Amino acid sequence: MSVMSDEDILNEITAIITGNRVALFMKGTPEEPRCGFSARVSERILESGAEFIAIDILPDPRIRQQLSAYSGWPTTPQLFVDGTLIGGCDIVEELHAQGELAKILATDAA
Repeated sequence: MSVMSDEDILNEITAIITGNRVALFMKGTPEEPRCGFSARVSERILESGAEFIAIDILPDPRIRQQLSAYSGWPTTPQLFVDGTLIGGCDIVEELHAQGELAKILATDAA
């Protein structure tokens, strides 16, 4: 097994974000979140019924570093829709409370 370079990790992050309509970078998985913020964001997406890919940032600390370099956002979780950073837990919760999150996640929004 080869060790990924920082550039490889950044390229993989870019491919995930551009190759998936909805991508969530989180601690843990939707089935087993490893922090409350990640749990809340994945639950909101699941409630919407949107299909999404979830990436656990915990296996390699460089994933978080390269993700933050890519997005300019220092914390996780990070939700991307159509290649654009939506934000973290507070923003997702605010969008949900305003009824906007479901619209953003709707498949016809693309």
